Amino acid sequence: MFKITTRTIVAIGIGAALFMLLFMYVKVPSPIPETSFMTAYGLGAFMATIFGPIAGGLIQFIGHALSDAIQYGSPWWSWVIASGVAGFLYGLAFNRTRVEKGEFKGKDILTFNVIQIIGNVIAWLIIAPVLDILIYQEPVKLVFTQGAVAALMNSVSVGVFGTLLLIAYSATRTKKGSLSKS
Repeated sequence: MFKITTRTIVAIGIGAALFMLLFMYVKVPSPIPETSFMTAYGLGAFMATIFGPIAGGLIQFIGHALSDAIQYGSPWWSWVIASGVAGFLYGLAFNRTRVEKGEFKGKDILTFNVIQIIGNVIAWLIIAPVLDILIYQEPVKLVFTQGAVAALMNSVSVGVFGTLLLIAYSATRTKKGSLSKS
């Protein structure tokens, strides 16, 4: 689960670049300031489930930090850290689903979505608001409202896009026993 290979390093680089681009350009603003429906989290959860928690955490941390630096001049560290934590937690689905075995149905989808919802709640309802208060002295009511909206929207993004990507990916994997000797 925590093994880093050349494949994992390449996945982190490609994943962070794709996450950054989606984070910057494929989003829908919400009525709450500085929160948007982000498709990037669906991709991040997909990559985390395929490559594990270290890759997931680094993909989202690096992708979010680069996006903030390019768009705003510097990262908003409280949310960058929360993105990394969310990616790490999504990666806990790595050994708990059968996606690499060509199976991603029923129980696997439920397991993945329970893990990602818990990850989003921890990242956006606890870590991001608390760090916003500690680092930036942001108003408590605002940051917890932003966190709740982010947790909900990211859970939906991952639940839809992450699940669809994992279903599609699992269909490309060879199922055990699917090859027979003639």
